[in-house]
Amino acid sequence: MIPAGLTLLLGGARSGKSRLAVALAAAQPGPVTVIATAEARDAEMAARIDLHRAQRPADWTTIEEPLALPEALEKAAAAPGTVIVDCLTVWVSNLIEAGHDDDEIGALADRAARLAARSPASVVAVTNEVGWGLVPVYPLGRRFRDVAGRVNAAWSAVAQRAFLVVAGRVLPLLPAESIRDVR
Repeated sequence: MIPAGLTLLLGGARSGKSRLAVALAAAQPGPVTVIATAEARDAEMAARIDLHRAQRPADWTTIEEPLALPEALEKAAAAPGTVIVDCLTVWVSNLIEAGHDDDEIGALADRAARLAARSPASVVAVTNEVGWGLVPVYPLGRRFRDVAGRVNAAWSAVAQRAFLVVAGRVLPLLPAESIRDVR
């Protein structure tokens, strides 16, 4: 059982984050709602969405919301149950594409993260770690990497639990303030 509040699952593409989120939610009592941020704009993305849908029980509620994540969380996480947010990284790219500036995205991320952390529901948020690769060649790629990193940090700062998912394995992430003696 995962308690109420926010659990953040961070990792690379195809690392098992979404599969873990589904497994955690399936082990919880009560209703499950999935807030899906992706849109099927091409065949490849449609196939990815279909794969994620196939991994979830048919009786779960899905809210498809590419932009208004705080509002979707207010609705979905207002009562006990489990909410999966999949995924923050796609949400960031949607906001950038929609013309939001970095400060607006930061404010939306802070609001959504606080809602998730204070929720009576168990919220499991999925996001990609995008800062471990090469520095993107183009300004838009660098902007996306930087904004996504700041959004991840904002969600991690208020999360009750955070885990790094690598190759289907999980590592707990400790808050920096829990390390007392680093000499």
